Amino acid sequence: MDTEREQDVLRAASMYYLQDLKMEVIARHLGTSRSTVSRLIKRARETGLVEITLRPASTRAPGLGRSLAAAFGIDAYVVPVPDHASHIERLEQVSMTAARLLSSWFDSDMVLGVAWGTTLASVSRYLAPKPTRGSAVVQLNGAANMRTSGIDYASDLISSFGTAFGAAVHHFSVPAFFDFSDTKAAMWRERSVRRVLDMQRRADIALFSVGAVAGAVPSHVYSAGYLDDADVRVLHDEGVVGDVCTVFLRADGSWQDVPLNARATGPTPTELQRLPRRVCVVAGDNKVAPLLAALRAGVVTDLVVDEVTAGLLADSAEQATPRRTRAPRT
Repeated sequence: MDTEREQDVLRAASMYYLQDLKMEVIARHLGTSRSTVSRLIKRARETGLVEITLRPASTRAPGLGRSLAAAFGIDAYVVPVPDHASHIERLEQVSMTAARLLSSWFDSDMVLGVAWGTTLASVSRYLAPKPTRGSAVVQLNGAANMRTSGIDYASDLISSFGTAFGAAVHHFSVPAFFDFSDTKAAMWRERSVRRVLDMQRRADIALFSVGAVAGAVPSHVYSAGYLDDADVRVLHDEGVVGDVCTVFLRADGSWQDVPLNARATGPTPTELQRLPRRVCVVAGDNKVAPLLAALRAGVVTDLVVDEVTAGLLADSAEQATPRRTRAPRT
């Protein structure tokens, strides 16, 4: 958008939202038509110049955010939603907030690491264009599985983040899980793989959700052919409640001795902890147990969560004292 066009968008949006002028009046001021003013105002919303937030009259969100921040040593962004909101409505509201926050954090000369999954796909649909320079987006975990390559799905998702930010995109063309840990060790010595792993380690921001083993809306890794029946039995026997970047976690946040993790291609909690900002985006009752496990594993610095899920998380946290990961940002 050229400078003159940007000024028209700014003037129209300012008069409409800040001065409460009608479109006909704005059109006369700008010497244009009402339909053009309507398009300018729409453009202001699409580019993020104008952000519209609905706040319910009665919400626990601010208090819940403070409670979660104090309990887990994170920055918590609790999105207000009605108690009767559907799972889809909760996911959409959280996705919009996460997309807005990400755009405010990510800038030129930065590296963004992105996992794949249903929640991240939703976030990608709400990204407003923000061109940057010298930036990169890197895929955090492999996507191929035993039924399909899975690569087109992950590639499209990761590319949507690159397109939004005008960033170079680095795909990770390996399986989500290798059949044998020895195969993974050999692949990790390949230069093409090491190049992507190095880019992951340089990430300024990691963006991910948590996968849930159970629930009415199963997470992508558990519903799209990534695990066979024997794998599922192992997860059950090991007490696994979910995953972060396809690395499986028990309820207490432990993960090191879960057998399937030796074959997983996503970054471990230890590797994630080396990144300065780790953003976890969550919506849904079935995500409470894996989210609590992720917090106990210390992989989250910033949590974007809907109000209903946050309330359930706070209730669960009261039953035990989770490990503090770091002091909240000031």
